Amino acid sequence: MDLFAETGRYLLDPDSWTGAGGLVARLLEQLLLTATALVAAMLLGLPLALWLGHLGKGGFLAVNVSNVGRAVPTFALLALLVAADWPGSADFGPYGRAGLATLIALVLFALPPLITNGYVGMREVPSDVQEAADGMGMSPVQRFRRVELPLALPVVASGVRLALVQVWATATIAALVAGPGLGRIITEGFARNDYAQGMAGAVVVALVALVLELAAAAVQRAVDPMPRGPSPDRDDAVSVPSTTVAEAPTGS
Repeated sequence: MDLFAETGRYLLDPDSWTGAGGLVARLLEQLLLTATALVAAMLLGLPLALWLGHLGKGGFLAVNVSNVGRAVPTFALLALLVAADWPGSADFGPYGRAGLATLIALVLFALPPLITNGYVGMREVPSDVQEAADGMGMSPVQRFRRVELPLALPVVASGVRLALVQVWATATIAALVAGPGLGRIITEGFARNDYAQGMAGAVVVALVALVLELAAAAVQRAVDPMPRGPSPDRDDAVSVPSTTVAEAPTGS
């Protein structure tokens, strides 16, 4: 109980939040790491996954790349990258010591859920919707952009949501190579036997992860073209796939 009380006092102390090594500074560092890694992973993984899903090819590749990515421990990968001549442990702009190595490790960690969900989301678009789009004279690119992608967005957003929370939580490992982020608060606290500081850092990581999860869930619901509301009466139900295709413009 004393540890929890000391953790609370640490979190309520304004000095804990200020300064170059305070909670606010470390929080912003980890947010920067997380956002950069997630955006880079989305730019690398989503276009390929969505296009393969549109073509109906490469499922074996998408699934196995994801499985391999999940099997490799992120910390082990980070250790190898830091030990190598490149990228090594050199400072990398605002990302600090071993910043590039940390970003590469986090990007590779974020790719599996993005690739899997991007591919699966496209493959789950109903075939009758695709056939209706073809029957309306849409080109493959038009069908992808106006019909398939909007219907796949909820599954894609689910992958982004999962990757976001995972990358945020995993970014604390940057501290193990003296990198930035809230992991520094945790490791420095335990190294000095200041367990209240270490616990406080862990609490902040957990609370921010919860906030990010809730925000990502709200975005996922917002992009869903088929909102999950109260069940309408059967007589009032509307066929969503047919409506989606019917409303798709047919101009080139």
